[in-house]
Amino acid sequence: MIKLENISKTYKVFCREKGLRAAFKSLFKRKYKTIEALKNVSFEVEEGEIVGYIGPNGAGKSTTIKIMTGIISPTSGTCLINGLNPVKDRKKYVSQIGAVFGQRANLAWDVPVIDSYELLRDIYKIPNSEYEKNLQNLTEKLDLAELLHLPIRQMSLGQRMRCEIAGALLHSPKILFLDEPTIGLDSISKLKVREFIKQMNKETKLTVILTTHDMNDIDALTNRIILIGKGQKLYDGSFEKIKEEYSKSVLVKVQMAEVYDKVEIKGYETLSVNGIEVELKNLPETTFSYVKLVQELEKKYKIVDISTTALELEEVIYNLYKEYEL
Repeated sequence: MIKLENISKTYKVFCREKGLRAAFKSLFKRKYKTIEALKNVSFEVEEGEIVGYIGPNGAGKSTTIKIMTGIISPTSGTCLINGLNPVKDRKKYVSQIGAVFGQRANLAWDVPVIDSYELLRDIYKIPNSEYEKNLQNLTEKLDLAELLHLPIRQMSLGQRMRCEIAGALLHSPKILFLDEPTIGLDSISKLKVREFIKQMNKETKLTVILTTHDMNDIDALTNRIILIGKGQKLYDGSFEKIKEEYSKSVLVKVQMAEVYDKVEIKGYETLSVNGIEVELKNLPETTFSYVKLVQELEKKYKIVDISTTALELEEVIYNLYKEYEL
């Protein structure tokens, strides 16, 4: 369904040194530098998959999404989605995709939501019967009945996001691009959005490309992630495998009987020493063993208590980024 082959994107950026003299010189002779936003990125996505497309800020995620949605063209490489080129076949292509950008409103700000939906009906030339059916279905599943006659500006962020998602699905697209769909939402709103996406994927085989910094979105919605960093694809595979590999790290909190200037245990990284409170974490090559750790600690220090916790999802991803030097 989605096929990217050796996609690269470069930008030419104007550079100017500080100062009035440099500003004057730049009027006659400009200096530019080339930025490689993407470098030979390739991957495929099958129909009905939900794929998490992740990476730190500036990694190239948004550039990839813009290429896949047809907003910009790649400098080199090919992007085919449902056999169509998103830029060259734009008119036919946009009828097959929906896009929601968490920080930007797609619906009109000052008019009732239903007016924006009717405009979308006309733009996409949705048959009235299909439009009414989809509107009723989305209204029920996203609980929009009381929102349809309100303008977006009067809604909470969670209400607005539900309306935006419904608007992106009115024309029955085959692919949905979600860019930070739960950013700023409260816990209840996040759960509603995630549950709806899973339901639509199950019922209609909707293919979803999800970019987010919220790893709970990734954990709840998909088992496949594509990691991008510095414009390059670094990992493409199971999210469960990543969790298994990096969740082997364990945080250990040790309460000492007295204050030590420093605490060093072979196979463990000392995260902090704060009075009698010490935090340790086992190194990747060290398998955590409660008994062995206690024995090693008691050889050198007087301890009172030890507690352990597995790494949170955010820390798992942080360790993944760290390994790739992102």
